[in-house]
Amino acid sequence: MLDGVVFSGGEPTIQPALVSACEETRTMGFNVALHTAGSSPKTLAAVLPFVSWVGLDIKAPFDAYEQVTGAPRSGEKAKASLEILLSSGLPYECRTTFCEQALPPGEIIKVATQLAEMGVKDYALQVGRSIQGQRLASASNVRAVAQIMKKLFPNFVLRD
Repeated sequence: MLDGVVFSGGEPTIQPALVSACEETRTMGFNVALHTAGSSPKTLAAVLPFVSWVGLDIKAPFDAYEQVTGAPRSGEKAKASLEILLSSGLPYECRTTFCEQALPPGEIIKVATQLAEMGVKDYALQVGRSIQGQRLASASNVRAVAQIMKKLFPNFVLRD
């Protein structure tokens, strides 16, 4: 009935037992997926041999990460994680949540452009929602941004 396990968060790469848990899960014959924000590139590199697929959340343009996350050097870490992931050859998806208050359209396009220039092929734009379910990006801006992103990525998905 079960063919795979997803390690997700919070942020799974800050858990000391992640590598051994992924290794043990893989040894048991299960596929392993990882959802991460890339905050620990060293752990990501260590866990990739045991992973079948990675979902990498990209929060902002790399030079603006700290303003969004509040974490020092978070942009450097996310970029290093993306480089490690791309060089691994594993199947993946990069994704960004579109919340106009945090990332106006110009910034979300900057994220996508940076990723495309780094060689990302699989990208998803997720429209943020409030706790009450209201969209956090206008429909017209989502459409406009999605049209640009469709041209940047061979495999683009809009999650609205």
